[in-house]
Amino acid sequence: MERPAGRKEADGRGSFCVCPDFMKDGFIKVSAVTPKIRVADPVFNGGAVLDAIRAEQKKHTKLCVFPELCLTSYTCNDLFLQRELLVRAREELKLIVDESRGSDMLVFLGIPWEHLGKLYNTAAAIQDGRLLGLIPKTYLPNYSEFYEDRYFTPGPEVPVWTDFFGEKVLLGTNLLFACENVPDLIVGGEICEDLWVPNPPSIRHAMAGATVIVNCSASNELVGKNSYREELIRGQSARLVCAYVYANAGEGESTQDLVFGGHDMIAENGTILAESARFCPETITTEIDVQRLTGERRKLTTFAAAESADYEVVRFRLEEEETSLTRYIDPAPFVPSDESEKTRRCEEILNIQALGLKKRLEHVNGSCVVLGISGGLDSTLALLVCARTFDLLSLPRTGIRAVTMPGFGTTDRTYTNACELTRRIGATLEEVPIAAAVTQHFKDIHQDPEKHDVTYENCQARERTQILMDIANRENGLVVGTGDLSELALGWATYNGDHMSMYGVNVSVPKTLVRHLVRWYADHCGEEKLKEILTDVLDTPVSPELLPPEEGKISQKTEDLVGPYELHDFFLYYAIRWGFCPKKVYRLAKTAFAGRYADEVILKCLKKFYWRFFSQQFKRSCLPDGPKVGSVAVSPRGDLRMPSDAASRIWIEELEQL
Repeated sequence: MERPAGRKEADGRGSFCVCPDFMKDGFIKVSAVTPKIRVADPVFNGGAVLDAIRAEQKKHTKLCVFPELCLTSYTCNDLFLQRELLVRAREELKLIVDESRGSDMLVFLGIPWEHLGKLYNTAAAIQDGRLLGLIPKTYLPNYSEFYEDRYFTPGPEVPVWTDFFGEKVLLGTNLLFACENVPDLIVGGEICEDLWVPNPPSIRHAMAGATVIVNCSASNELVGKNSYREELIRGQSARLVCAYVYANAGEGESTQDLVFGGHDMIAENGTILAESARFCPETITTEIDVQRLTGERRKLTTFAAAESADYEVVRFRLEEEETSLTRYIDPAPFVPSDESEKTRRCEEILNIQALGLKKRLEHVNGSCVVLGISGGLDSTLALLVCARTFDLLSLPRTGIRAVTMPGFGTTDRTYTNACELTRRIGATLEEVPIAAAVTQHFKDIHQDPEKHDVTYENCQARERTQILMDIANRENGLVVGTGDLSELALGWATYNGDHMSMYGVNVSVPKTLVRHLVRWYADHCGEEKLKEILTDVLDTPVSPELLPPEEGKISQKTEDLVGPYELHDFFLYYAIRWGFCPKKVYRLAKTAFAGRYADEVILKCLKKFYWRFFSQQFKRSCLPDGPKVGSVAVSPRGDLRMPSDAASRIWIEELEQL
């Protein structure tokens, strides 16, 4: 077949422009629709498709996908060889194309297409009164219950021209549909079996720039097939770092030998965002985030995307509007919501932490670790990790030297919990009060002990670190750091104080996850008294306890000063892991925490997050070693190579405009 000479881009309307705020924040509303159809009745089926299209237009859907051969039904068998069926299907397509005039929604639907005496199984792309192109199926199954080679021909990869009521339209696998005013939205397509083969066309499409893959499918139901189908779609969206919109045939297809369940799915980078119930016709709708996809591709240097000369690009435009969000925004992105997954994840994280420390101890031929135990969350988790490490090494837990260092701000509650926890774990408890030493230090540096400023606080933190280092020297041991990822992101650590250790086991565990790890351990330890202690630790306000208590209770609460850690962990995930702009992070936070925090509280905390994250990089630039456990880490040797003197101005300015 002849390739259209010299053509690299199909005619589009309007000039190309980049509008970063258009389809705000990269969210595109998409749907997969399985209408109830009749076998070999294009008129009825066309009406069902039109009804569905009108419903989706009211929802402001921007991309809508229908099943394979839905204008005729997939199960026509030898009726595909009847000219009348093909002619009427094309006439119905013309009605649908004409009806789409004035709508910016991009629609993909299945139709048999005759060209030069050959029949192709195609997905027609429609928008605003135009047939933009036809994507033919590449791999035709001809095994078991499938007989597609009997009727259809594999489509050409390089697009050719075909006629549609006097207009020339591109027909070919290597077609991409690129949105002019949403540069991150590029759509490619494949049909059913194309996904199930070793080398799906979607791989080429993604490497040529497609961020969204649509699949018009007719996959029948067999016992267990739905799980495999779901894994295919989930895996392909992850492998290609793309969104995948899958519309499957359902009710109305012939049940002479097969049953179709209408199993529709929408996936994004390995996550199923929406999924229909089988055997129950329904439309699924959600929003995909194309900015997130292109951001991840920028980060993955092994994602070898490149323009291909074998591809034709058809351009289209979308109307400017803000997409309302219906997709779930998890307020705790570091913590699995599913209980079984949470159990598996907690066990896995503790093993990573313990194995990291185990290797370090084996390397130095050590049998002793030293850590400060405060009765707080971080030191509690570090102690639990040390206990698991010593068990893995078959070393007695007495080699864990947990040092409590009561000072000016220590409360009876945290002191008691620290001591009891150490005893229950079987570690060696050592107590070194710091008040006298710090008071002498105040005299040496001429610090007024009544002036409770940063010097007053940091003197205590550095004194504690000195004690731990010296005890480690005395015992030929390693100082295990207890600080977590959230504190490092905010710089909430004393430089050369609790900031320093010989190995930091919590260095990539955010505060919200620390809490769940400790809670999980409490629920699974099998010791009632230990569970009681851990539960009380969980109920204790987060505090460095560097200021004197008030009426015996903690007076210095970290979250009163820097803001809630659940907010900062949310910001850390979306701002650092995904590189989202501040306005987008703020929008997502408002959605995730609606009803829990006022918008002004979220905005204030977000500004503080950016200011602290940039200004405190110098502390992260000289972090001790520690194991990476998740997708977010701030090690200067790994995930975060950031200048210590980078300016936060443009990030803060964007928030000031809100």
